[in-house]
Amino acid sequence: MHRQTNSLKHLKFLSQKMSVARTLTTLSVRRGERELVAPARPTPYEFKVLSDIDDQEVLRFYRSGAFFYRGDASKSGIDPAKAIKSAISEALVHYYPLAGRFRELQPTRKLVVECTGEGVVFVEADANVRMEDFGDSVAPPVPCYDELLPEQESATAVVVDRPLLFAQVTRLTCGGFVFGFQICHCIADGPGIVQFLTALTEFTRGVPGAPTVRPVWQRELLTASWPPAIAHDHVEYAPLPDLGKDVVSSSDIFSQHTFFFGPREIEALRSQAPAELRSAASRFDLIGAFMWRCRAAALQYGPDELVRLHMFVNGRVRNRSRHRLPRGYYGNSFAFASACAPAGQLCRRPLGEALRLLLEAKARAEQEGYVQSVAGFNAAHRRPAFPKARTYLISDMTQGGMMAVDFGWGTPVYGGPATIILATFHLEGRNEAGEAGVNVPTRLPVLALERLKVEVSKGLITVSGGTVSEPDADKNKSALVSGHTLAKL
Repeated sequence: MHRQTNSLKHLKFLSQKMSVARTLTTLSVRRGERELVAPARPTPYEFKVLSDIDDQEVLRFYRSGAFFYRGDASKSGIDPAKAIKSAISEALVHYYPLAGRFRELQPTRKLVVECTGEGVVFVEADANVRMEDFGDSVAPPVPCYDELLPEQESATAVVVDRPLLFAQVTRLTCGGFVFGFQICHCIADGPGIVQFLTALTEFTRGVPGAPTVRPVWQRELLTASWPPAIAHDHVEYAPLPDLGKDVVSSSDIFSQHTFFFGPREIEALRSQAPAELRSAASRFDLIGAFMWRCRAAALQYGPDELVRLHMFVNGRVRNRSRHRLPRGYYGNSFAFASACAPAGQLCRRPLGEALRLLLEAKARAEQEGYVQSVAGFNAAHRRPAFPKARTYLISDMTQGGMMAVDFGWGTPVYGGPATIILATFHLEGRNEAGEAGVNVPTRLPVLALERLKVEVSKGLITVSGGTVSEPDADKNKSALVSGHTLAKL
């Protein structure tokens, strides 16, 4: 009976997915003219130098986000586009570097912000669909992101002499709306972006004294001294041997899929960890180590080929920064923790080995002064290339605050990255039964993704009554089909 009930839920879930897909094929978005929104009042004209964490080659692109909101009867007559546009103008008085433009200092190509007050790009738009048409489980890549974002998505971009922020508010027929944006990663990291968005919501909601967290520039705190001080080894920037050998190519046809890890799946992973690591490992650690291992198997690397795991490590916490960054700092403050292993060893050995490598990498990146050492390394090597071949890059956004961004229409149905390009994000999510957990949107070549689904299903064993058993087959099938789309890079 239990299996039959799960099967019925699965069929209902598939039916809803197909209905959503049919509806969104008819989606039409009518965009208004692009306009520049400048600060509401005069701001200082000056040049501001980026830190050596901000000014990395790998960050020269526009990071995107999308927030989906339902209609609210109490907001009848209030245009969300006009309200958010006004809020942006007010917020730019405080975050005035965002209204400027990047310039390059030659011959080093060092980025500085010329605070011109020109403004950011804003677009009003209208779509012929309702919030319900996007379904109950939105995850990146969000449906129709190319229509809901103001700019074309890309993993690289020209950032000099261009606006630093692009925003679009798309009104839906139900009274809901989608807020989509793209912001140059060199100007702010994830926490910094959430801080800015929170300021927008405070101005939209009329919070007294907004912004309640005042922005702090102080990029000199993460700018290298001269000569640069490098106190740690930075293997995260070291190229792997045989860089040309990679099984993933930009010409591949890619597929997307969202894996869900609820309490049952987390317990299954924790049960496979060695006793001495179970208490030390977070959900992020367990899922990251597990997916790194499964992904290496799915991509069918040679047994002696080195594969790498990179993790974003927040420099605002613990002792990673020699000098604690002040509240309100919105610049980039992170390091990459890096683990590496031969693919054969990673896949052949138990999950505990991958978990141990991950935890050791995090411990290295959590040493005092590590972020300043990264700044010194970047300055000394003039923004070294960031290796991507055979590298799995992950970021924990479950505590990032994206789902708390409230413009006055309530918390979003979904709030977070709009697409999957470079990194794999761990996001707050729920499965079709409403169970809370972690969503892991994944993008791989089509055949590799199908193999990954098998590896994940095979690896999620549960311990019950002292014996090992396979998890519920219907539940696995449900997890394997959600969020499946095709795209070419």
